[in-house]
Amino acid sequence: MQSALKGKRVSSKQLALGFPEMPADFVNAYVLGNVGGTGANVGACATFLYNLKQGLEEIRSGRKRVVVVGDAEAAITPEVIDGFRTMGALAEDKELLALDEGDVVNHRRACRPFSSNCGFTLAEGAQFVVLFDDELAIELGANILGAVGDVFVNADGFKKSISSPGVGNYVTMAKALASARAIVGDEGVKRSFVQAHGTGTPQNRVTESHILNEMAKTFGISNWPVTAVKSYIGHTLAVAAGDQLMSTLGVWQYGIIPGISTIDHIADDVHNSELNILTENLDVGAEGMDVAILNSKGFGGNNASASILAPHVVRKMLEKKHGADALAEYTKRNESVKAKSLQYDEAARKGQTELIYKFGLDVKGEDDVSLDKSELRIAGYENPISLELENPYSDMS
Repeated sequence: MQSALKGKRVSSKQLALGFPEMPADFVNAYVLGNVGGTGANVGACATFLYNLKQGLEEIRSGRKRVVVVGDAEAAITPEVIDGFRTMGALAEDKELLALDEGDVVNHRRACRPFSSNCGFTLAEGAQFVVLFDDELAIELGANILGAVGDVFVNADGFKKSISSPGVGNYVTMAKALASARAIVGDEGVKRSFVQAHGTGTPQNRVTESHILNEMAKTFGISNWPVTAVKSYIGHTLAVAAGDQLMSTLGVWQYGIIPGISTIDHIADDVHNSELNILTENLDVGAEGMDVAILNSKGFGGNNASASILAPHVVRKMLEKKHGADALAEYTKRNESVKAKSLQYDEAARKGQTELIYKFGLDVKGEDDVSLDKSELRIAGYENPISLELENPYSDMS
């Protein structure tokens, strides 16, 4: 960003990489070769959930059967850090030393959600998930790690400061819980836990804990487990809810909700009469939790909350819709898929996988397109694109 000022080479890539939708563009162009739908939503720390909502709605509407949803953020630059420092949002050495009353800073405990704290740790990351409609998942024998119940987004209304929290997160959390209740019932909601936004700032510990505590009171949940993945990896901004989702899928894989290991007490001003803010790992079993609630409180009033359904809940739903025989056939097809997934995971952990980067491979141009009034075809793609579209305003024209 400062290359010209420093007399260094300026790259045209700086322009392209400045657009917020570029993670999707690069995946389309160099990984998937996608000519289907694309798009990007940006909502500060709630960005991942904004895009998850878009993917969910595409599948629910029937416009898409499979959607890749994800974000990438690389925000550790002097300009961004200076902005957060000016806000007093970052945990810095001086404040950390004051908290610990010591001489050596423990940077591994810099982010301390819901405890005595002084700010968050800025991080960078990328997270992507694949959403299928239920019929396609069964047909392909795909690994079912969970399902998106719903995602809700609400603004804060009038604000005194653009960075201050407001009422919008009460709305999103209430809707997320109400949506989960509609699917799994009151008892199912009681078997839920929260992936809190949990930034580690003094303001967040008060405002978010009050929201969560009020939700627990209203929906009859006592000792509601609350965790915060930012205590482990920092705040990846746009990607943050993706981190929360990945941690959630791990809970159903291994049966353990990770505790907030950077804290040893809950701050006095935290509202937690109905909350179990985890300071240690909680063993709940692989099927002990039916629902996870992901929460994002974004800068500027970008609030989003999502209900995520556990895989054992999803299997029951699929059996009810498609029948036991169809689910048995799915289980057989899934065996080979699961084996390939394990092989890939093993290779990845050993550093034996190669990055997918299809630069200049099978590029399509004008000679690859043919069309008439009813359809358009692209060479190399099996299915045509229909141009026989219905009038969406038939009642008006």
